[in-house]
Amino acid sequence: MLVLFKNANAIVSCDQKDRVYYKSDLLVENKKIKQIGKNIDVKADRTIDCTGKNIYPGLINTHHHFFQTFVRNLETVDYPNMSVPQWLDTIYPIFSLIDNEVIYYSSLTAMSDLIKHGCTTAFDHQYCYTDKTQNKAVDYQMKAASELGIRYHAGRGCNTLPKSKGSTMPDVMVESTETFIQDIERLTNKFHDPNEFSMSQIVVAPCQPINSYKETFEESVKIARKLNLRLHTHLGEGENSIMMDRYSMRTLDWCEDIGFIGEDVWLAHCWELNSDEYKKLALYKTSISHCPSPAILGGFPILEMKKLKDFGTHVSLGCDGSATNDSSNLLDAMRIAFLMQCYFGKERGGSISSYDVLKMATVEGAYSLGRKDIGYLSENMAADLFMIDASTLELTGSIHDPKNLIARCGVTGNVDLTMINGEVVFENGKLTKIDESKLNSEGEKVCTKILRNNSSAFSPYKNGF
Repeated sequence: MLVLFKNANAIVSCDQKDRVYYKSDLLVENKKIKQIGKNIDVKADRTIDCTGKNIYPGLINTHHHFFQTFVRNLETVDYPNMSVPQWLDTIYPIFSLIDNEVIYYSSLTAMSDLIKHGCTTAFDHQYCYTDKTQNKAVDYQMKAASELGIRYHAGRGCNTLPKSKGSTMPDVMVESTETFIQDIERLTNKFHDPNEFSMSQIVVAPCQPINSYKETFEESVKIARKLNLRLHTHLGEGENSIMMDRYSMRTLDWCEDIGFIGEDVWLAHCWELNSDEYKKLALYKTSISHCPSPAILGGFPILEMKKLKDFGTHVSLGCDGSATNDSSNLLDAMRIAFLMQCYFGKERGGSISSYDVLKMATVEGAYSLGRKDIGYLSENMAADLFMIDASTLELTGSIHDPKNLIARCGVTGNVDLTMINGEVVFENGKLTKIDESKLNSEGEKVCTKILRNNSSAFSPYKNGF
């Protein structure tokens, strides 16, 4: 099938030459981009008038916790005004109630939010396993991703250390290393597609070094390298003092010691790392998923992006879970990330550009996920893109620099169109593959039945559901 995007105001490629195509066309053939240029003359199955519109590469979200989407907008779990231990003690009893209905509908909710704001590829760090989910959480997420048409990388997470031995996890959410590794093998056989334009992949993603046995991380490295899967975890978010007490090593040194580092690894947050550790990540070609929203809400240190760029450290962008963000809007995360860098720019010797942030959310996202077929717009790349209407009054006066527009000006509301793998999945304010109203109604019922009716955290809001 041929789809022709005709007469776009600008096509921002994010390619190696940072090309912008003005007053140009983009031709999609089936799953990939066939041509970009002026006056493409072809008989297409569908021609989309892009007058006044800007086209960008699809955004890539490299850290999230979809299951938390039904545990948001809760003032009773007031993350900004709690210490991390207080927050954990309050939030985990709610997480322990989660079943596979919650997993399915919360995943649909988060993925829909991502798609509506230009995201075409999503990674989720699914570490919530209870007696109710058993080992089927990722299966339900894959079902949701398939129904929406999003490109999905599932991080099979785990926690293996019981609370009595120093974990922050309730025992109902603790698994054995053996169970975890066996499920990695099952999910890989069932869902992992390593081929070009793959729509589903599996990532080995133990949750956090302080919440699992060392053996769990060692076995994670072994199974990932055996099956050619990528590795992911949380790191450098305040746990170094605990790691020093347990192992007499900082977390990154511990990871280096067991081989949990390399080009096939990316790490969430990393705000606790020092300059030598950032240089080490650059040396190993290990990337960071920067999650700006929870950093602000939690009052944590802000990554020095200019320094990281100078070091050659790869940094992508993530929303993070809705228990510490409340939103799955990566466009919003881009602007927050840019403004945070500007705030500290003068004392840090300058800020990265808003275009740098766009590349974090595209090119660098592809690097984190190990993908060479997504992240920028060029011939033979995947047809993953989104389009905004640059002719609206709120963007008047900004169209001269489409590269910097997104993160600098901010794009409010939904994008105009999102295409994934050559298929339009969002257009004219509607998701094209699902009945949004029906799923919204079903999701609210599940949230009430499983969580709101059974957790005291929702008690003050009973008039609202």
